Amino acid sequence: MPDALFSPAAARNAAPIAELLKRVLPPSSLVLEIASGSGEHAVHFARALPALVWQPSDPHEAARRSIVAHAHAAELANLRSPLAIDAIRQPWPVARVDAVVAINMIHIAPWEATIGLMVGAEATLAEGGVLYLYGPFREAGAHTAPSNAAFCDSLRARNASWGVRDIEAVVAVAKAHDLHLAERITMPANNLSLVFHRGRRGSAVDRNSAP
Repeated sequence: MPDALFSPAAARNAAPIAELLKRVLPPSSLVLEIASGSGEHAVHFARALPALVWQPSDPHEAARRSIVAHAHAAELANLRSPLAIDAIRQPWPVARVDAVVAINMIHIAPWEATIGLMVGAEATLAEGGVLYLYGPFREAGAHTAPSNAAFCDSLRARNASWGVRDIEAVVAVAKAHDLHLAERITMPANNLSLVFHRGRRGSAVDRNSAP
């Protein structure tokens, strides 16, 4: 597969994320993945959740070629061809989905991408639809682990507009677009899963361990 890219992080975290998605995503739903990267997650999740239709996307042509390569090798009927979506650019080329998934995206992008993600999710998700985020976050103004602080420093050294985001800021911009935090779930390697529901108000459930 000459066009296929491979991510060590995707290989490590695909299984625990998939187990959680089995619980939090609507059954038999259409799922839009933003910033699918190499496509390894898309293949893993489409295989692990065969009742879902998985729609990968990425703004970068090299990533889309990698997604196509991995999808061709996997031969999964519920995995669609990737779309060219930049979270910042509106409107997205999709009409309606049941869930939007963004994994390890918002810290490797400018803050405008987080805002764009919320704008696009509000416009695309059905009432009660799910927005799922995964990655490292700061809480109460502090990193949750020294390794996350070092990672944030390395990101900012690469691009000053990147960095680990404050969970409170993410939740606030989500709420401004009718996306309400339902669960905060601690995941391996000092990461968190955040589950938002569109139009469903209520306090978040804090789960202290991965599924």
